[in-house]
This record gives sequence, C-alpha cells and structure tokens, in this order.
Amino acid sequence: MSELETERSGQVAHLTLNRPEALNALTPAMRDELTDRLCEASCAPDVRAVVLTGTGRGFCAGADLRGGADGGDRQPGDVARMLRRGAQRLIAAVLDCEKPVIAAVNGTAAGLGAHLAFACDLVLAAESARFIEVFVRRGLVPDAGGAYLLPRLVGPQRAKELMFFGDAVPAADAQRLGLVNRVVPDGELEKTAREWAARLASGPTRSLALTKHLVNTSLESDRATAFAAEAWAQELNLTTEDAREGLRAFAERRGAEFRGR
Repeated sequence: MSELETERSGQVAHLTLNRPEALNALTPAMRDELTDRLCEASCAPDVRAVVLTGTGRGFCAGADLRGGADGGDRQPGDVARMLRRGAQRLIAAVLDCEKPVIAAVNGTAAGLGAHLAFACDLVLAAESARFIEVFVRRGLVPDAGGAYLLPRLVGPQRAKELMFFGDAVPAADAQRLGLVNRVVPDGELEKTAREWAARLASGPTRSLALTKHLVNTSLESDRATAFAAEAWAQELNLTTEDAREGLRAFAERRGAEFRGR
C-alpha cells in the first residue's frame, strides 16, 4: 500500500499520509511525492480544492530522522541545501498552491508535521489532535518554515513560548491561539473536511487563488504595495468567467454557478 494515498472526489484532491505505524513521519521519498502532488493539484484545472490528512493516530510526526541524524560526514552547506530542497520546498508548495488546501488534523502534528498543517489555508482538528514544536526537545532549531509561519499566526511572544518549551498544545488550545479554524469530534473530522472542500470546490477558483496570494503576501507588504497588488488582482480577476457569472447572478438575483474559470 502506498505511503501517500491519493484520491479524487469530484473536483477535490485528497492526499492522505499513510505510515500509521510511524505516526506518518515523512521519509524523504514521501515528502517529495507530497510536494509533487501539491504542485500537480495547483496546476490541474479539474482540481479546485485539496484536503491533506493522515491515517491512524497521527497527522504527521514530522520528518523521519532515523538514519544519519547525528551529522555523519556532512560538509558545510549540506544541511541548508537539504532544507531548501526538502522541507522548505514542501511548505512552499502548500503556500503557493493555487487551490485552497485544508488540513484535516486527525492526531499528533509535530515538527514538520505541525508546520505542514499551519501552512494550509484552513485547519480542521479532531478533538484528539495536538500540536508540538518538538525541535527544542531534540536540541534543534525549528525548520520547515516554523519561525516564518508561527509569528504570523500567533505573534512573536506566543511563537517563542511554543518553540522554547516544546509543550504539546491540545486542539482546543490551538483553536484559542488561532492555529486552528475549528475543532470537531474525531468521528466528524473526515465528514467536515469533505463538506468544506466541496464548498470550496464549487467556488470561484481563480478568485480564491488571488485572495490567497493577497493574504499570504500582505504581512510582507507596505500599504502602497498591498494596495497595488489588490488593484492588480481585481483587474486580473475581472477577466475570468466566474467573475462575469457572479456579476450576472447578482443582477439577475439568483445563485451563481461557478466553473473555476
């Protein structure tokens, strides 16, 4: 059985990490395949939303560190290169995906696994889920975009608390901090994720992609740059079929039927 299961349900791509015996810790091969699947979903016109989840008790326990984790014969620059080509490339694939990505966090999300969830556009968590900035427990610096993502979600002081102590954050606390959109009973996670994904997949896909881009870049922009980007996005979006359909539906007082074009 594949360690990364892919399923299509209508116009939704479901990506499921499938190493339950290892809490879905990512091997390099899994990580790279997941990156490729996200990039494919971004480009595929018949995919309009993505759901990312895991099997068993874990969403993703981070990177599989077994084998050569102590440094070995590494040369200066090897680790930085490995991160750029590996974990950072994966997080970028989520952030840059032109389709909305939902994380359905079914259990433990630690290290890279936590950052994989935080990079998603919407985060659903089962009541049993928990999030752990595990790096400090291993004597490591946070990677996989953690020091970029967390301060933007919870502010620098909270981010430092999470990263300095490495305590497990239960789903309810994660929601209170703003790391999670909604917490649901374990048995309702898949159903809720599918409902949210179906709703997104029926929306104006190009408008959502442009909105995602504006939000993701807003915290690095000054006001003039953000306003210019907004005007550019609006100009570009008004050339789409969905924008024209939305305006027609408003004028005709009916529900819009978006086609993702």
